[in-house]
Amino acid sequence: MNDHHPNSWEARAAAHSLYGFTDLPSVRAHGTVVLTHGKGPYVFDTYGKRYLDANSGLWNMVAGFDHPGLARAAQAQYDRFPGYHAFFGRMSDQTVTLSERLIEISPFAHGKVFYTNSGSEANDTMVKMLWFLNRAEGRPQATKIMTRGNAYHGVTVVSASMTAKPYNAAFGLPLDGFLHLTCPHFWREGAPNESEATFTARLAAELEAVIAQEGAETIAGFFAEPVMGAGGVIVPPKGYFQAIQPILHRHGIPLIADEVICGFGRTGAVWGCECFGFAPDAIISSKALTAGYFPMGAVILGPSLSDRMQATLDQIEEFPHGFTASGHPVGCAVALKAIDVILNEGLLEQVRAGAPRMQAGLAEIAEHPNIGELRGIGYMWALEAVRDRDSKRPFDAGLSVLERIANTCTDHGLICRPLGQSVVICPPFILTDAELNEMIEKLAAALKQVFHEVA
Repeated sequence: MNDHHPNSWEARAAAHSLYGFTDLPSVRAHGTVVLTHGKGPYVFDTYGKRYLDANSGLWNMVAGFDHPGLARAAQAQYDRFPGYHAFFGRMSDQTVTLSERLIEISPFAHGKVFYTNSGSEANDTMVKMLWFLNRAEGRPQATKIMTRGNAYHGVTVVSASMTAKPYNAAFGLPLDGFLHLTCPHFWREGAPNESEATFTARLAAELEAVIAQEGAETIAGFFAEPVMGAGGVIVPPKGYFQAIQPILHRHGIPLIADEVICGFGRTGAVWGCECFGFAPDAIISSKALTAGYFPMGAVILGPSLSDRMQATLDQIEEFPHGFTASGHPVGCAVALKAIDVILNEGLLEQVRAGAPRMQAGLAEIAEHPNIGELRGIGYMWALEAVRDRDSKRPFDAGLSVLERIANTCTDHGLICRPLGQSVVICPPFILTDAELNEMIEKLAAALKQVFHEVA
């Protein structure tokens, strides 16, 4: 147990703050890491210790923690127009400009944008939009939402119902009408002697069967992350989206790409859907949208949904939904600068250049017999820990192997994330070669130490 002084930062955090998604036994044993500032890809705690944050904050701090252009963009907008909403036919000029820019760089020929404060709210809003449209168009029964096992779409009541994680049972979720299909993780979900192509075909057949069972007329939409991020960086099997999209299209079910994690460069492309060759009906964005410098989410509607939404609004004359900070002018100014930084200041190119080096370094680590799988793309990777590689048998839960790995990495000055049986690496896009090597070396040392302890 920790023995921090009652007035220490750790004790003060424990006394008055609640933690989200935190292994509380680890906090009780080690204390909270209270951070004071950041520089480049590093963050610093109250003792001055430096950590290379290989989790980019929470996937979002892609330009690092002290990018001067982003800070200046926020300050300039605070000086000019520090806050407003997007209600009652009023919005800031920055909101208008960002919407134009998002459609310009989207896969869509035209469309419309609605702003939220987070990815969770954006997914929640998209569901409400689908329900809104279907009721207005005479299909009030079309309310069911399809996602996949181990998917993560957020923490509001609706987006948590979309999130197919067992921990949501603690809240009595999911709500009725949220359908979770098989997780598209070939390494874990594939049957013995089943090829990747056969696995893909099986998932497509499952989708067709669920639609037939539920009734296509009752289903409002299918939401999918191009790469499942908080599910443990699950890259879809080959041909997956090409197999499922025609089925959805044939039944008139919109395909929504949840690009909260994948969007704006994480996969090595602007959008994850580009990497996997599919054209969604809408995109959900957040995180790297502002490079983490302002809380913001966005629903980006493609032509079909945008046109349907406009026709419905012309009829009903109002979309009764929104948030006080929707389209906040400072957030929009920061997002415009973040998009410029990613696309025009070399960050996207850094991901493309660094990804092969990162993969090669992680592949060396993955040779360890307690690593069952290395998977990923771009700057998002996961190493799956196993007791036995051949059988894919995980470590006993009581050993808390992944928490040990994360804590040992922290001891070594590296922040990474345990997700299920995997350790996830998703660093800022700005890593130098030396920093990338440092990340790999510290991760390798931590894994070697923990695997030796539990051998």
